[in-house]
Amino acid sequence: MTERAGRTGGAGRTASIQLPHLLLLAMALALVAFLALPLLTILLHSVQDRQDAFVGLDNFFDYARTPALLGSVWHSLWVSMAVTAIDIPLAFGFAYALTRSCMPAKKLLRGITLIPLLAPSLLSAISLIYWFGNQGALKGWMQALGIDTIYGAPGIVLGECFAVFPHALMILVTALALADARLYEAADAMGTTASRKFFTITLPGAKYGLISAALVTFTLVITDFGIPKVIGGNFNVLATDVFKLVIGQQDFSRGAVVALLLLAPAVLTFGVDHYVSRRQTAMLTARAVPYRPRPSERRDAAMTAYCCAIALLMLAMLGMAVFASFASFWPYNLQPSLRHYRLGLVDAEVASAFMNSLEMAAGTAVFGTALVFCTAYLLEKTKGMEGLRVIVRLLAMLPMAVPGLVLGLGYIFFFNDPHNPLNGLYHTLALLTLCTIVHFYTTGHLTAVTALKALDGEFEAVSASLKVPFYITFGRVTLPICMPALVDIARYFFVNAMTTISAVVFLYAPETKVASIAILNLDEAGEIGAAAAMAVLIAVASAIATLLFMAAGRGIEKRTQAWRTLSR
Repeated sequence: MTERAGRTGGAGRTASIQLPHLLLLAMALALVAFLALPLLTILLHSVQDRQDAFVGLDNFFDYARTPALLGSVWHSLWVSMAVTAIDIPLAFGFAYALTRSCMPAKKLLRGITLIPLLAPSLLSAISLIYWFGNQGALKGWMQALGIDTIYGAPGIVLGECFAVFPHALMILVTALALADARLYEAADAMGTTASRKFFTITLPGAKYGLISAALVTFTLVITDFGIPKVIGGNFNVLATDVFKLVIGQQDFSRGAVVALLLLAPAVLTFGVDHYVSRRQTAMLTARAVPYRPRPSERRDAAMTAYCCAIALLMLAMLGMAVFASFASFWPYNLQPSLRHYRLGLVDAEVASAFMNSLEMAAGTAVFGTALVFCTAYLLEKTKGMEGLRVIVRLLAMLPMAVPGLVLGLGYIFFFNDPHNPLNGLYHTLALLTLCTIVHFYTTGHLTAVTALKALDGEFEAVSASLKVPFYITFGRVTLPICMPALVDIARYFFVNAMTTISAVVFLYAPETKVASIAILNLDEAGEIGAAAAMAVLIAVASAIATLLFMAAGRGIEKRTQAWRTLSR
């Protein structure tokens, strides 16, 4: 009987050891099926003709011989560089004011700059049309500055500056927040001027943050689809070319070529950013003294005025969209009414699309968070199968370098194949949810890994020595401690799922259309007021969800993080 019990216990321990390996293998297969294989199909289609015959690099040569298409490459590059050149100094100034001054209302001003994250990127394009379009409120002012029309490059540049500003700001705030006060004290002791301190201490200390912010800004602009689609006019860029070639002309081979061209700068910037981050040295050592700004009346007043100006521009963009959504008939009848909301939700049947968005966002938040955290746990807190771990880590980082349009196109090629056993997922809300999870996977993965690395490995070591199965340790120790990070990951997934356009623009069917796509369709139909109303609704839903997640996070933190307070 003792021998039988020993055999049973040994079998249980073996199963406990093998189970993490099986789960990690399952996660690896899921990432291969929903990320690697769709991307490989794009590469395959780029070297095939319309009859699926192998043609080598002929499609690339044909593309290079088409002046209009080749012009889109130049348009995308210079617009992205222009936005980067404008946004980075503006965001750096704002971040500098938040971290190096004693100006009032810092939290409020920073919160206002996060508004673009709560709405689809095309909200800024719609607002710009109302401000500077053919019947825009400030069209005359714009033309007095020598700009004839907002449609085309001017609109894309201004719209992208608004949309990507918070992304650059978050990186630069983090970079400037890490400063050693001893450097500034030494500079003061030597009588160094403020300008010299800025150029010899502040800028060198933030250089890696500046490089990362510039690369992120460039990549976000060159891969964005919503703003060029709404306000680009006849100014073609790579993102709109992919859409026209695939949806308009059904030319999948050329569409694959453009997708690879779109992928190239994203991969390049990701590689440069990874290289730069590895060279970065710690700004705060064990002996460092955190920098705290000193009050200065003139500087703080100047910083407050600057940040208020930026915040007012942000509010002007959102405010115009809200105002236009209630205006009865722009610009002739500005009386407030719910006409555009009725037109969008009832007449255009966007209500069902809005419910699809909520369902997709909820599914992305729940299943995406579970997938990301479980995979990160298996990578960080279990052992064995080292070769597979390298592959999974690589696949987990890959979505950061893949634009949403490219991923969506890969899903068309892969899941629309009738010979694919997963073909049944095509045009379903489940596939839209899976695509969105994969699109935003890397940020969630990095958040989960950061939270798990903060936990001492002794938890798992003690559990193993006591022969406690890993899943019990996971459920009773790891999960409760990491709950605040899980809430943050779920909030990130939900908000991005509500606002995403590029990743799902190729994948929806009439019954699975989501709200962000419905806004595009309303704009194409000339119903820009209804489009503004639906964009505002998405922003409101995202804001409410953010507040609910924050409230849930605080409640969970009180229940699961009490040990942090008791241990002090």
